[in-house]
Amino acid sequence: MNKTAYITGGSKGIGLGIAQVLLKEGINVAISARTQSDLKTAEEHLKAIGKGEVIVIQSDVRNLANEESAIQKVVATWGRLDYCIANAGIGKFSAIDEMTVEDWNAVVDINLTGVFHTVKACIPALKKSKGYIITMASLAGTNFFQAGAAYNASKFGLVGFSQAIMLDLRPYEIKVTTIMPGSVATFINGQTPSEKDDWKIQPEDIGQMVADLFRMNPRTLPSKLEVRPSVPPSARK
Repeated sequence: MNKTAYITGGSKGIGLGIAQVLLKEGINVAISARTQSDLKTAEEHLKAIGKGEVIVIQSDVRNLANEESAIQKVVATWGRLDYCIANAGIGKFSAIDEMTVEDWNAVVDINLTGVFHTVKACIPALKKSKGYIITMASLAGTNFFQAGAAYNASKFGLVGFSQAIMLDLRPYEIKVTTIMPGSVATFINGQTPSEKDDWKIQPEDIGQMVADLFRMNPRTLPSKLEVRPSVPPSARK
């Protein structure tokens, strides 16, 4: 029986890159996002890939009931859940004196509380499969920067959350890894990737890392992984 994965924020960027790689590995993949049109476009793309099956689920990670319903659909479709990739996230960047309450709440609610909801919804199924949780943090979870108060707070919090639940869930043989990418060619903060982003980490690179983690011997757990572009423009001679 094929293993199954649930990926939040799976219609674009890193989430879509992970889905592509896992499908090629023969893993059945469910992706979720808030926007139905984005999910439809992603579904058409992913179904052309091959080996694994794919379903799409409209869900808002800010709503625990949405995430619980999404997991119920995954289990109803395939009978199990093996991998939970909590990837949904946004970036809003401004100095603290200019930051709105709405922007603060949006970043923290999606990047941190949303991950809590996803993980909470997945745990019963993952206890049965002795599964794996991946949270998508950032180097911004250890390196603060100007105009990053909300984003830094959400990612610092996510790193701490992920390391704590790793300890909570080890007795159930559920593994937890948080991945902390640097610059990625993705859609964060309204950007659209282009050729000028070729030096950045590509979404499928993160997907390959996730697939490699899933293949690792169960006795070994890389609990926190930093990943960055090999040669960013600032490092070139």
